[in-house]
Amino acid sequence: MAKLILSMEGLVLKEIPLVRERTTIGRKPNNDIQIDNLAISGEHAVIVTVINDSFLEDLDSTNGTLVNGQPVKKHFLQDGDVIELGKYRLKYLSEADARPAQDDFEKTVVLRPEMMRGAAERPVAPGVGVPPGLTLGELAAPASAPPTAKLRVLTGGGAGRELELVKPTTTLGKQGVQVAMISRRPHGCFIVHVEGNNLPSVNGERLVAGKPHALLDLDIIELGGVRMEFRSRG
Repeated sequence: MAKLILSMEGLVLKEIPLVRERTTIGRKPNNDIQIDNLAISGEHAVIVTVINDSFLEDLDSTNGTLVNGQPVKKHFLQDGDVIELGKYRLKYLSEADARPAQDDFEKTVVLRPEMMRGAAERPVAPGVGVPPGLTLGELAAPASAPPTAKLRVLTGGGAGRELELVKPTTTLGKQGVQVAMISRRPHGCFIVHVEGNNLPSVNGERLVAGKPHALLDLDIIELGGVRMEFRSRG
């Protein structure tokens, strides 16, 4: 289990296990990690933790958020990263995550096969094939007898390669540039934008940030300059 070590001027103040999907940081008492200091905004930042991965997002704080001395808006946390909030430091320690070696195609296109179980708890707006009140967490939760599907890469160095969507969630893209997640549910497969300023597109139409989009057979996904064809075999 990943955790944070809170310190100030070298003095360790607290150890915080990241047991929740969303861990908020800020000056207000409703935050999961409250830092009562005027340099910290009321709602300063949030860490989204999904299985073995954690993402830090600055919530438009007044004084900003640094990671290893560099200002960030969104950051994929790695073991040993130090989050700086004024005089306070939060050191991120992740549990070792052994993964089998991947071929060049997967290293480029697939960022994490099991990364996002749910990026938010709130209901998302109904969309094509998305039942009203469905949450991102429900979309990404393990499904019983989900439909099988695959992606076929159409452009780039991996053109012609196919990726079987065998996991409940598959995350695609390039860290820090553009990342999206495909979730398999009993009623179909859905794609949702996860990270990056540029939104992926399906059949030439850009996704709506935070809103899952139902994928149909032969849909064309464009992500990070790579075009892929979705093929449903359910």
